[in-house]
Amino acid sequence: MEYEQTLRVLRGADRFSGRCLNDKYTLAGETKTVRGHRLRRIKALKDLAYARAGQLGGWIETEKNLSASGEAWVAADAQVFGDAQVLGDALVFGDATVSGSARVTGNARVGDRAWISEAAWVTDDALVTGKARVSGYAQVGDSAWVADHAWIGGKVRVSGYARIRGHMRLVDNEWVSGEMLMTG
Repeated sequence: MEYEQTLRVLRGADRFSGRCLNDKYTLAGETKTVRGHRLRRIKALKDLAYARAGQLGGWIETEKNLSASGEAWVAADAQVFGDAQVLGDALVFGDATVSGSARVTGNARVGDRAWISEAAWVTDDALVTGKARVSGYAQVGDSAWVADHAWIGGKVRVSGYARIRGHMRLVDNEWVSGEMLMTG
């Protein structure tokens, strides 16, 4: 019997059945549906950089949305669904949403009501906050900030110490780097 249970776990058959499949977090009993995706609240099993053992976190759709290694965490009412992933030591907090096949990795932070979607990446020490949106194949990395109502889409890359704020829109094949401040 134990062999069959192990095979089911390896195949993912026991995903979300209430069992702990890692030593970092488990799924609490709370569920909600967002845009047709059934999300479950997470609960820390041990002390982490962004959560203490027993503390409730944000919402994920599947175990693949949040890495079981590193300090990566989804906090507060943040939600991660679809094929999106939070990896490394990244943090998604507030009411932020990460969806599609987006990635938040490294020491990146995504918070407030920011939305990271499609195939966008937020990496390194980047920060995306406010009601900012990063979508398409856009990449925000290094120590860049995207805040307020800024929208980064298409094949845009924001890196270095660049700061994109206000209602600034960057779409298609633009590259912003260095110590630049763009507001709109």
